[in-house]
Order: sequence, then C-alpha cells, then structure tokens
Amino acid sequence: MTNSWRAGLQRGGIELRHLLRNGKEMSGHVTNVVVALLVAAYVSDDVPGTRTPMAHLMLAGFAAYLLFQIGLISLPQMLVAEREEGALLRLRATPGGIPAYLVAKCMLVVVVAVSTLALLLAAAALLVDGPLPHGPGDWLTLLWVTTLGLLAVVPLGAAVGAVLPNPREALALIMLPTMGLLFTSGTVFPITSLPVPVQQVAAVFPLKWMAQGLRSALLPDTARTAEAAGSWELPMVALVLTAWTVLGFLLAVPLLRRAARRESGSRLSARHRKAAQNGALPA
Repeated sequence: MTNSWRAGLQRGGIELRHLLRNGKEMSGHVTNVVVALLVAAYVSDDVPGTRTPMAHLMLAGFAAYLLFQIGLISLPQMLVAEREEGALLRLRATPGGIPAYLVAKCMLVVVVAVSTLALLLAAAALLVDGPLPHGPGDWLTLLWVTTLGLLAVVPLGAAVGAVLPNPREALALIMLPTMGLLFTSGTVFPITSLPVPVQQVAAVFPLKWMAQGLRSALLPDTARTAEAAGSWELPMVALVLTAWTVLGFLLAVPLLRRAARRESGSRLSARHRKAAQNGALPA
C-alpha cells in the first residue's frame, strides 16, 4: 500500500507538470472562472428576504459547481480518454497499478479544484466585491466543506469514468445530468424558489450540500433564512458528503479493476480501428 501511495504521488506530480504546460486545458478552467465573474457582475438584486446580494449567493454556488464539475466531468473524461489510449491495459500488468493510478488522479483533481476555487474567490473579491469568509470559523468551514466535497465527487467521478463508453459519448452522457443539478441544487438562485419535490431530489446529491456548506462559509449568517430549513444544517452537510465519499470509494476501485481486467490488446486495436474509420484518429 505504501508503494502504491508513493507511486501515485509521483505520477500525480508528473501529470500536474504536464497540465501546467497544456495551455488549452488550463484555459478551460480559467474560462469557467471568467464566466462566473461576468454573471455575478450583472446581477444586482438581493436574495429575497435578506440583504445579501444575489451575486454573492451565485458566486458561492459557482464555487461549489466548479469543484463538482472538475470531479464529476473532467475526471471521467480523462479516465475514458486514457482507457482508449491503453492506460488501463498497462495498469493491469503493474503491481498496485490501479490504487496508484487512483491516487494520482485524486491528487491532480484536488490541486486543480482548489487552485480554481482560490482563483475564483480572489478574483471575485478584487473585481466584483465578491464574498470571503469573515473569520477563523468561516475559513475552517470553507476548508472542511471543500475537502469533504472533493472526497465525495472524485471517487464517484473515477467510478463513472470506469464504466462510460468512448470520450465523445462520455461528455454527452454526463453533461446533461450535471447541468440539471446546477439549476436544481440552489447554486444559481435560492433553492426555496424551486418546487418542494425538486428540492427533495436535489437533496439526494452532493452538489446541493456542497453549495449550502460553501454559502455558510462565504455569506453572512442572516442569509441562512433563505435556506430550505432556515439554517445551514452543517451536520447534515457533513453526513451527506461523508456518505457519498464512502459510496464513491466502494465503487471506484472495483470498477476500475473490472475495466482493467476487460482490457486486451485486441479490444484496444479494435477501438483504434473504429476511431480511425470515424475520423477521430489518423488512419
């Protein structure tokens, strides 16, 4: 297990260096931050029943969605693309390869997610008078909600990536449900403005609780009156995110191992031939 952690951290460091040299991928994360700032700049109303600017609620929601998106959209896409390139086939022959691979991907996603979150909050505070934690307690809440939120979605993203088909279909299959959660989890407007059945469905998934936890860290305490329960419900935030963390880890490793066992040279060659026929690869 120690060797797997060491190998995973080494691989994660290498992948981070590659990412920093990839301007296209880096620009994608920066673009998400720019979009959030532009939306916030054009929102001027207050959250109904409070004196909290609606822009602050939206920025807290976007912060949660960026963490959610990196774990549940970017990570599965990476896994599917690398599977198509034969990464899982190589891991099958490497002792401890799957745990090390998962550690490396977790490291990569956590660093990218935390960096993107820091960039969003700093840029929002400087450019659009965005919210920041008001004291040590709020900073501590921001830290543990971010940590638990990533632990909830990164293993889940790995599990999803292990079962999705080719990269083109993967994006289509995961984008629609995640966009649906964006609009039903109280990230872009108060969740109390949604029908109660929609609120109940959203409460099953981690994004709603990630956004609520981040709001508790970034918004004044008076804003809690706009929450469905009239409070931040931080114990429930911790409970739901912990449950998704456990579920994600229980699913991720066996599904990645199953995907690796199913890989073979003939399957990889067949996928490459099909991709070449479809124009996705040079023939």
